[in-house]
Amino acid sequence: MSTLLYVKGSIFGDNGQSSQLAAKFISNWQQKNPNGTVVVRDLATDVPPYLDATVVGAFFTPADDRNDEQKAVVAYSDALIEEISSADEVLIGMPMYNFTVPAQMKSYLDQLCRAGVTFKYTETGPVGLLANKPVTIITARGGNYKGTPLDSQTPFIKTILGFIGLTDVRMIHAEGLNMGDDAKAQALAAASEEIAAL
Repeated sequence: MSTLLYVKGSIFGDNGQSSQLAAKFISNWQQKNPNGTVVVRDLATDVPPYLDATVVGAFFTPADDRNDEQKAVVAYSDALIEEISSADEVLIGMPMYNFTVPAQMKSYLDQLCRAGVTFKYTETGPVGLLANKPVTIITARGGNYKGTPLDSQTPFIKTILGFIGLTDVRMIHAEGLNMGDDAKAQALAAASEEIAAL
């Protein structure tokens, strides 16, 4: 039985454009995997803790020396890592806010990046420790940024996922959503066609 992990990044929940496109992806996936399971990680309703000194301190404190607060911090991160490790495929709905990923998405990714757990450093550089699997990222953007220096999302998300071992990443962009009704309709239709073609 296959498992799809859906990481929902929109602060507008199911009303967000990235969420609505992700719902189409999930519907198609369920048709192909009728016995599959969809696990939803909604970052708007369960905002991961920001990476601060307390969180980093808990990560780097030896397990036997952690106090109760540190154990809880690590247990939360461990649960997120187990969730993505157990999935056969990952879907990420990712709007663009102020030229980058949503703050809660950044916090989620920070929780996944753990030295000795999801990556390690070697003499030849860092090596990701998560088993590779397909990752589809659906972005929703008010303007047109694909292929321009203003698209900081794509290199960032590919770099950080690749850092922990997830290199099979495909991007679907819905752009120009705030550039008039016609542009929005065309962008959503094009993104929907890309989703249907997967």
